[in-house]
Amino acid sequence: MNATRKWILHRVSAVILVPLFAWFYFSLISLSEKNYQEAIYFFENTLFKILIIALFFIGFFHAKISLNEIFEDYIHDQKIKDVANLLASILSIVLPITILTLLIYKI
Repeated sequence: MNATRKWILHRVSAVILVPLFAWFYFSLISLSEKNYQEAIYFFENTLFKILIIALFFIGFFHAKISLNEIFEDYIHDQKIKDVANLLASILSIVLPITILTLLIYKI
């Protein structure tokens, strides 16, 4: 991926994450005023699940791009850089899929 495309994707993902994190933050604050049944209903809501999945997938994608830039700037050994990028790529796929699985199957 070239530098311009990385830069654009990084900025676009950041712009998408701002309202998602604001929604998540204020949703959790509003839960403090609700009783148990209302909180359970909130977490079982389809819109909540869709937005939280988007938050995690876009957040991990954004983190992967950020980590790749850090690795490019500060790691000079190519083998270590390749391993670090591979691990970041694997974790940016495995963790959101694990979260998605947990949300779907309510484990």
